[in-house]
Amino acid sequence: MRDDSARRVRGFPAAVIAVLLAVLAGGTISNLDRNPQPQLVADGIPGRSLPPATAGTPYASVPYADLVRHALADLDALTLPNGATLAGNDGPWRFVWPRDASFVAAARCAIGQYDEAARVLGFLDRVRPMAGRWEARYFAETGGVPNDGREPQLDGSGWVLWATWFCDRDLARYWPMVKESADQIVSELGPNDLPGPSPDYWEREETEVTLGTVAPLLTGLRAGLAIARELGHPAEAERWQTAFDRLSKATNRHFAPDYPRTPARSVSLLEPGLRIGIGGGADAIVTILGPPFAPADPRIDDVITRTRHALTQPNGGVTPGEQWRADGVAWTPQTALFALNAAARGDRATAEELLRWLDTHRTPSGALPEKVNRDLQPAGEAPLGWTSAVVVLTVAALRNPLPVP
Repeated sequence: MRDDSARRVRGFPAAVIAVLLAVLAGGTISNLDRNPQPQLVADGIPGRSLPPATAGTPYASVPYADLVRHALADLDALTLPNGATLAGNDGPWRFVWPRDASFVAAARCAIGQYDEAARVLGFLDRVRPMAGRWEARYFAETGGVPNDGREPQLDGSGWVLWATWFCDRDLARYWPMVKESADQIVSELGPNDLPGPSPDYWEREETEVTLGTVAPLLTGLRAGLAIARELGHPAEAERWQTAFDRLSKATNRHFAPDYPRTPARSVSLLEPGLRIGIGGGADAIVTILGPPFAPADPRIDDVITRTRHALTQPNGGVTPGEQWRADGVAWTPQTALFALNAAARGDRATAEELLRWLDTHRTPSGALPEKVNRDLQPAGEAPLGWTSAVVVLTVAALRNPLPVP
């Protein structure tokens, strides 16, 4: 009788591999079923006017001139006469997020459009909370708060402070908004010197503090400090400096060395006291820990580079985070943030690579969409104001260094 045991042994690994591949394929198909391919919600804004690319305009002689020209035209169309800047033109995007509006104001100032920026900041000043967190979003026409169950979002305090400082115009006019936002950050710091949980740009309820809240607050406090000193408010400057020092040290203590989305939970057995970023996963918001939002730090630069590689999708763009749904879809605001950081710290090659990707995946109308799907097609809302603003800032940073608080 023939002995087939050797053949069975040789065939065992191949059989195991085949089973594993089948399981992985099944899991991939199941995941794609749960996360269907997104499509374009809308392309462009009806009646949007595209200025001619003539000399004397802020985008006529820059690289990616057509990209910037369309982005600015879309920001014009998304901004109402009262200064309210819509996140997008359709449905659930047709509101004003303090986060998006702050980026729009900064983008306007980066190219010298100070009057347009003042309109945006003026709207934020009118709807600012006298106490407490900024709301997630506001009605554009009235400044009222939608009753849609979204919780207030603490990161708004940081973004508004940064945009106000970045523009550096009429600071005395905005001092009440600056003071209320910075004081709110101070009041949020707990016994561990970190704020409590708050929704951030992921737009979901959070059970623990995220880097998506902490990073903008660090930038905001740094910007608020500069404003307080420029306007001659030593008491506020001293108080905010103390809060900044507490928050900065706590961020390094709880998020270093990898700066994941949520504080690192695991402690190294080889180096007692060293936390390892297990559990939180990489998050694109780590870009806010570097230029132009914070001074350059080689350690942070390295983390940002690693994070971009970890979050890059097969289609070439990036996903918001490792804990985001694994659907292969890239999001343009986060891709643009990596481009902005690269431009601001002098990595022109990376910035231009990501700008080319964004430029290539615009919609037929020339708008920057919210997402790019697995088939390399624009998806979601188009145009998206946040992406348009970050692209303008990136191109500006390639021409001249942007200010860093």
